Amino acid sequence: MAELAHETVYYNAISKILAERFIKSVEGAVALASEYPAMGSKYKYGTRRCFPKKFPFAVVYVEQQDEVYVLALAPFAQKPGYWRSRRRGA
Repeated sequence: MAELAHETVYYNAISKILAERFIKSVEGAVALASEYPAMGSKYKYGTRRCFPKKFPFAVVYVEQQDEVYVLALAPFAQKPGYWRSRRRGA
């Protein structure tokens, strides 16, 4: 996921510990979505989203059969739905 790498570089420039917390928070959100996909908030274009703790992002995903496909790690400040074209490949 390109957004994860990009944001990790940003947080790492501030603090290595902050970058590690960011990664763990996102991984926790993805794990929760994987285990309980219907628990995520319904969002646009047939997707759901869950939120990493203490960071202004949403993990946007779709559930397909028994898998969760993460479309984006969308920052709250980004234009909503910028990842929409990724939905077709899901």
